[in-house]
Amino acid sequence: MEQNRVRIADVAGALGLSTATVSNVIHGKTGKISDETVKRVQQELEKTGYIPNMAGILLARNNSRIIGVVVNDHVKYEGRVLEDGFVMSSLNALCHELNKIGYFLMIKTTDQISEIPVFASMWNMDGLILMGFCVADYEKLRNQMRISFIVYDGYFENCSKVVNLVIDHYDGGYQAGKYFRELGFDKALCISDNYCCMDKERIDGFCKAFEPGETVIWQIPNTAHKRMLYYQERFQDLMNGNIHAAFAVSDYYALEFMRFLQGKGMLIPRDMQIIGFDDNLSCKESNPTLTTIHQDALLRAKTAIKCLEAMRDGMECEARIVLPVQLIKRESTR
Repeated sequence: MEQNRVRIADVAGALGLSTATVSNVIHGKTGKISDETVKRVQQELEKTGYIPNMAGILLARNNSRIIGVVVNDHVKYEGRVLEDGFVMSSLNALCHELNKIGYFLMIKTTDQISEIPVFASMWNMDGLILMGFCVADYEKLRNQMRISFIVYDGYFENCSKVVNLVIDHYDGGYQAGKYFRELGFDKALCISDNYCCMDKERIDGFCKAFEPGETVIWQIPNTAHKRMLYYQERFQDLMNGNIHAAFAVSDYYALEFMRFLQGKGMLIPRDMQIIGFDDNLSCKESNPTLTTIHQDALLRAKTAIKCLEAMRDGMECEARIVLPVQLIKRESTR
């Protein structure tokens, strides 16, 4: 197979052009080449089935147009982090925006932040985006890499060439709590698997809408099987407490809790009203559809790319950028 592989020299010979001209077309350096010649070369490349060594081309460029994304493969995802609604929508938005400007997206999942510099050093990346690593020594990480990077929802002191791109988690939680109050509830349940970072902000915002003692917080286990056992054990307490409103810090947990309650014969929203957070596609497909706090994945993607390009060109960006969120009312509340 290697002996039959088409070479640049073969393409150049067939067209009567120099190998330098063909090489420049392949590498996108067409400023001094006529449109007609570019078209001829492209047609011949397609005709002969020439396959360029893209890895070599990108690594050789000063500007590779590669953006790396590293996602924290936390234990709670049970090996399925790329199936998570928030992660999927974030990657989809980034891919959409990068395609429009001719960039490549490279994805890595790991629960070890120490692997990030190794990943970055393997490729001539224009920038890096980190998801799910809320607390880390980003100053140290920055010093280990030459490239700038964006952190989605990080918790750290400001450092150079690192932008912390967050949403207003506290306000999102508050909007959910305020809406329950408007619906007449003076008790509510709040569901999360931890009480730190962004989940803490969402919980604190939610509780702010109520008086002290009017909210019950469940810190649920990380695995699905243990969560079902937890819900089963606490179900009677929920009924005895006369609680009919629940806020989950993610759509995933909101929909999971909804299915558990429906398995118990409860009707949503008649017996329990539920609000999630993120506004993933699954919210519109559930039965009933889920009221949730919407975060704009496309706006975050556009902002991240704009910041990476600015820092690549030596410009300064805000160290911390906060994007707004919005309550979306659907059928799980009334």
